[in-house]
Amino acid sequence: MLNKKLQIVSSHLLRKRVTIKLLRCLSAVCSPRVSHLHHIGKEPLVYRNVGQQLELAAADYGSVEALVSCHEGKRYNYKSLLNEVDRLAAGFRKLGLRNGDALGVWGPNSVQWYLSMMGAARAGLVSVGINPVFQGPELEYCLKKVNIKALVAPEKFKRQDYYEIIKSICPEISDAKQGRITSGKFPHLQTVIIDSKSRFKGTLTFDEVMDLDKDTVEITELQRSICPDNACNVQFTSGTTGHPKAAVLSHYNFVNNGIHVANRNELEHARCCVQVPLFHAYGVVISIMAALARGSTLVLPSQGFSPKDSLQAIVNEKCTVIHGTPTMYVDLVRTQLELKAPLGEINKAITGGAPVSPQLILDMKQVLGVKAVHSVFGMTETTAVIFQTPPGDSEDNVLHTVGHLQDHVEAKVIDEQGHTVPFGQPGELCVRGYVTMLGYFGDVEKTNETIGPDKWLRTGDRFVLQENGYGRIVGRLKEMIIRGGENIFPKEIEDFLNAHPDILEAHVLGVPDERLGEEVCAFVRLRPNVDPKGITRDTLREYGKGKLAHFKIPRYIVQVEAFPKTTSGKIQKFKLLEAFQKEGEQGDLKTAII
Repeated sequence: MLNKKLQIVSSHLLRKRVTIKLLRCLSAVCSPRVSHLHHIGKEPLVYRNVGQQLELAAADYGSVEALVSCHEGKRYNYKSLLNEVDRLAAGFRKLGLRNGDALGVWGPNSVQWYLSMMGAARAGLVSVGINPVFQGPELEYCLKKVNIKALVAPEKFKRQDYYEIIKSICPEISDAKQGRITSGKFPHLQTVIIDSKSRFKGTLTFDEVMDLDKDTVEITELQRSICPDNACNVQFTSGTTGHPKAAVLSHYNFVNNGIHVANRNELEHARCCVQVPLFHAYGVVISIMAALARGSTLVLPSQGFSPKDSLQAIVNEKCTVIHGTPTMYVDLVRTQLELKAPLGEINKAITGGAPVSPQLILDMKQVLGVKAVHSVFGMTETTAVIFQTPPGDSEDNVLHTVGHLQDHVEAKVIDEQGHTVPFGQPGELCVRGYVTMLGYFGDVEKTNETIGPDKWLRTGDRFVLQENGYGRIVGRLKEMIIRGGENIFPKEIEDFLNAHPDILEAHVLGVPDERLGEEVCAFVRLRPNVDPKGITRDTLREYGKGKLAHFKIPRYIVQVEAFPKTTSGKIQKFKLLEAFQKEGEQGDLKTAII
């Protein structure tokens, strides 16, 4: 009797388990899986600082060329590069700079820029990349925002006279003793270093700092006390507050992202033509840190981007990899169609900084003879790369996605309520992992808006995540303009335009552009009795001298009588874009009545 009861109970439990299993299967079929992936890489993360990474590269690739500057005629292998970096790091320490102090690096691509960034890392300092075309007010903001203690700059670049710009905002430099500035406006700034043979009042030359302390033993010993979790770099990134935010990145961020970028791009023995500016996250991580990881050679064709110089460098230096933004590749393709010179064997073109069109990828292969195109996608706040093309990827993936989720990175896509959407549905991309910045310098509120208590970082990108780990950008939730890889925030330009004596009100947005991806368009309402012909791109360019970087001057100026607004008084920028596109179809982009 007992056995029979046990058999009945056992049969009931068995049927229950089968039912539960069946329900789970049905649930899996009926309910789509949510957009969440954690891609565990085969190679583990490492715990070392940037200085140790350079030291390791010098040990493994000592005689390999590390850096070639075509426009300066300079070459370094990894061993000699480490020696030069340590001489500069020792000089920084001799000046009194200590762990955690901010060192501004302001200038175009050069050996001096590379040595300064690496010297700062080896000295325990925090390097701060500053756009080489920034004017006085923009430089002033950078110096104050992150308490820059020392600034390194060249003498000139194009029309930029760096010393004169510094003197215009810090006149005390003229009366300062060398390396000892005292300024009420800049209480932290102590030293300005100019890379020049000439001597400027109140400054030190770059060579003088290199020779301050030739004993570099202390620098080697110092590496053990520089924690990989500490800040090593600040990147100024865009925002909607009218000023850029200062994203703080760690040694751990830099080293590991560099390693995994190098792995995907197969950079062993590569010679990379670097067209991107080194002060960007692209240049400093995807170029510099990735090269350290696999002992590849960085070739700097010119101070600033020049397609002819790039093509010449590719030929002369036998470059096998090219680094650039989509805009740069557009110009490179056009120039190559004119010159038609043999370029040699180019294994890869790495593109990032803005979305790349499928047609451009095809042009890069056909015109430049590139064997493979690799996309990198990310943001400054995620140390450059979170999605990237894997080696040997299919043409369909290359043409229609931004690549596969990076190793050791977690990603999800959410709706407006914060719920994770099913795979294949658009929403906001969020990421979590070793790539996440430490935060925005001096801005807890903005940091908390971007990174939640659960450590998920909200990118602001409208994104589709596929179950196979690939992703597509379908739009941006932010108003940020990406012009040829340059991040531009509208409010800064609006503030600049609103200060113009003839402009009553201005609103700025990005509009589509075939070459640059986006261009800056300003909608302006003029003051009464003002001649409309007086507000043009040329007059604004003249007005902006010394006030605003040239790439922020609006390409299009659209004059309006009134702005479309919501009932609450907010400007409806989407209607401005619609009006622009309508006027464009009619062939008139100069004026519009809205």
